[in-house]
Amino acid sequence: MTSDPVDILDDLADQVAEEFEAYRPPDEFKDVSLVIDNNDPERPTLIVHVEKEDADTLAGEIEAFLKERGARTQRERHSDTDVRVLATVD
Repeated sequence: MTSDPVDILDDLADQVAEEFEAYRPPDEFKDVSLVIDNNDPERPTLIVHVEKEDADTLAGEIEAFLKERGARTQRERHSDTDVRVLATVD
């Protein structure tokens, strides 16, 4: 596995997309969306945006999934239906 944080986050994003594919139907609104923010080259971040009823539950599952794979996570709760899980790696 590579040591480049962006590559590691890209791999994690692929794993999240595969594990939670039921929430990411093609050609429809996705309850789970993924983006890698690498505006700060020292600290790229995978942002997993959960937008659905009871988003906290699914965000918790995603957060646990990322932690099991070595990511540090932080959760941002914007509303009951809008939660973001931020993941970083060394």
